[in-house]
Amino acid sequence: MASDDEEAMKNLTDKATYDRLEKDLSAVKNDISALADQVSDALGTFTGSAKKQARRGYRQARANVDSVLSDVSERGNAALDAAQNAVSSIEDTLEEAIQQRPLATVGLAIGLGFLIGVTWRR
Repeated sequence: MASDDEEAMKNLTDKATYDRLEKDLSAVKNDISALADQVSDALGTFTGSAKKQARRGYRQARANVDSVLSDVSERGNAALDAAQNAVSSIEDTLEEAIQQRPLATVGLAIGLGFLIGVTWRR
C-alpha cells in the first residue's frame, strides 16, 4: 500500500507541477504578447516622430536654400549694377577726354594701332 500512496502522491505532485508550469507558460505568453504590443506602439511613435523631424528638417533646409538663393541674387544684382556704373563712368571719362583733346586722342589711337600691328607681325 505504501507504493500505491507514493504513486498517488507522485501523480498529484506531477499534476500540480504540470498545472503550475502551464499557468506560468500562459503568463509568459501574455507577457510576450503585451511586450510585442508595446514595442509596436513604440516603433509607431518613433516612426511618426522621425517623419515629423525629417519634414521639419526638409522645410528648414529648403528655407535656408531659398534664403541663400535670394541673398546670392541680391548680391549678383548689386555687382551687376556696380559693373554697369563703372562702365558708364569709364565711358563718360573717355568721351570727355576725347572732346577735350581730340588730336591727342587720334595720335594715341594711331600709336596704339601701330604697336599692336608690330606685335602682331612677330
